[in-house]
Amino acid sequence: MASFDFNTLSSTLNESSQKTEGTGVSFAGKSLKLNGEDDVKQVADAIEKCGNMQFLDLEGNTLGPDAAEGLSKAIEKHGTNLKRALWKDLFTGRMKDEIPVALEHLGRGLCAAKTQLVELDLSDNAFGPIGVKGLASLLSSSPCYTLQQLRLNNNGLGISGGKLLAKALLDCNSNSLKETGKPLALKVFIAGRNRLENEGATVLSEVFKTLKTLEEVVMPQNGIYHVGISALANSLSVNKGLRILNLNDNTVGPRGAVEIANILHNFNCLEQLNLGDCLLKTRGAIALAEALKQGSYPSLTEINLSFNEIKCRAASVIAEAMSDKTQLASLILDGNIFGKLGREELVSILKENDKIQALGSMDEDEEEDSDEENSENEDEEEEEEEEATENDETKSESEDYDTVEENPNTSKNENTTSLKGVSIQDFLKAPTGENFLFIQNDKAQAFSDYLQGILKAETEDFINESVKLIMKVSALYASGYMDVRIPAEIVTDRLYKELFEFVTKNNQLYSLNNSLLVNLGLLKGEDKKMRTDWNLEGCFKALEKICQKDFFTQQTRDSLKVFIEKSMKPSRTRVVDPYQESKSSLKSALDQIQST
Repeated sequence: MASFDFNTLSSTLNESSQKTEGTGVSFAGKSLKLNGEDDVKQVADAIEKCGNMQFLDLEGNTLGPDAAEGLSKAIEKHGTNLKRALWKDLFTGRMKDEIPVALEHLGRGLCAAKTQLVELDLSDNAFGPIGVKGLASLLSSSPCYTLQQLRLNNNGLGISGGKLLAKALLDCNSNSLKETGKPLALKVFIAGRNRLENEGATVLSEVFKTLKTLEEVVMPQNGIYHVGISALANSLSVNKGLRILNLNDNTVGPRGAVEIANILHNFNCLEQLNLGDCLLKTRGAIALAEALKQGSYPSLTEINLSFNEIKCRAASVIAEAMSDKTQLASLILDGNIFGKLGREELVSILKENDKIQALGSMDEDEEEDSDEENSENEDEEEEEEEEATENDETKSESEDYDTVEENPNTSKNENTTSLKGVSIQDFLKAPTGENFLFIQNDKAQAFSDYLQGILKAETEDFINESVKLIMKVSALYASGYMDVRIPAEIVTDRLYKELFEFVTKNNQLYSLNNSLLVNLGLLKGEDKKMRTDWNLEGCFKALEKICQKDFFTQQTRDSLKVFIEKSMKPSRTRVVDPYQESKSSLKSALDQIQST
């Protein structure tokens, strides 16, 4: 949970005011359904009347391919002076194959008008694995050679999208050098809530290392762990003008925090550092505080280290690091485990250095356990917890893993996922939403046939193999794309039904229940080295619905309930369970069935 932050509010208001700077056309928030060329006529007329269109704000409307073609013609005639394309939330309700076509039309109009964009905002558009190719095509074209601000918040890029995005930006840079003699000088890169994960972050790091011009990097909620953080830190170190770094709600961990701490000295212009909800732990917070203490950072106004399980012994180090930060306006430390002693220490030192006014609310700070051991043991415990959390992360990364080449410099043909049919075996090797999408014909029948083949073979581990099959499909319940999630729900329902019918008929229910618990991570199996490579959030969501079906036995419900309750009991080590919310929802569904 994040704290309210006046600096963020101020930044948002400032961004809103910038939208109306200069002359331009705005249809923001009109909720227009622009399907054909006739629908877009009012926008085209406004563009023509504007005379000197420097911004085009179409946020909150929905644009189809035909309307985009009509809009492209207007841009071609009157878009030469366009600097800011504010196209946030522009494709709501559009099919996955419509978005790249619409973007292609818009890009053609921009190219024909010889537009030189400074800002491109395509946030809150669900591109998906296919739509992102249209985005990549636009970004590598001439209108983006002059781009300074790229805003791609909440686009569902995934790992594959991250790779395509990285390649597009590197292509843009090299194309610009060839055609104009000038490199891409991107200053602002915003890509929050995109599930880029370690692989996506790593390929984008190559972009940051190449450009060296970034001033603002905002990448919250991307499922990045210390491996990806390390790559980002290494690449950002050459961007000496960095002012804002926001990696909120990624699992930076103590090791990632050390990597960031080691590069902070490069950023004399640093204004905002947001590492809230990053599981920094005490060790990571101390590393960052010590790095901040070593430099004056005269422009630093905001530091967010909230909800990081930071304990008492970091309090004095953090507070003392603020002593010479003359512009500090916001120090957000809520949601940690400083305890009464730590809070008192913070307040005392901040008051002494006249920085107490910067300290935000501490209402959600927790009390430190009374039986805490010494700091050396605490560090060892943090390392163990970090490793455990990273193992959990590898389970969820598989959803977005794809076959796009890792090297962003590969050719276009090499860097595009094959549109040929994907077999069930191919999907099981890489159970991504994209591969599931490309399974042709009747998906439910194809998976059913595969399951029946496993059941008929009756190998030594056939029940467990059947459950693993279901896990990999039901993991897609957590997909953000309806064209993936809905058929996955249908397939999951059918597979569970057929498996329960089989085990009930053949007295194998105990084996099924045991296998379910093991593959859901609720019970340790005989194979200690076994690890799940699917997203358990989707698996729990699937069971929330499936457990209510008639074929789902009461014995299985009871087993699930017991082991879920056991896994949700508070732990002294405070390891964060990434599936707590999903487990809680499933438990509620099981409780409701029991009470009816």
